[in-house]
Amino acid sequence: MTDSKESYDSVWDAIENTPAEAENLRIRAALIREITEYIRRENLTQSAAAKLFGVTQPRISDLVRGKIDLFSIDSLVNMLAAAHLRVEMRVA
Repeated sequence: MTDSKESYDSVWDAIENTPAEAENLRIRAALIREITEYIRRENLTQSAAAKLFGVTQPRISDLVRGKIDLFSIDSLVNMLAAAHLRVEMRVA
């Protein structure tokens, strides 16, 4: 029996079919981490966070539970902007 272990640069590369899909997930995960950290740092309830970000409380619940597939990059950037948080981008 041969050992056919594949090596990947990131977990996103391992679970997605294309580099573009993996990069999209990586970006969404980073934005979700920033939003959930902001909620924690500001000690916001889900209801207060929902009001601040202009979404529903169940949407915040999905976010803090890491349901990445339910969020687009656009929606996450809009949530950050609603809290007067800026996204800085670097292409490498």
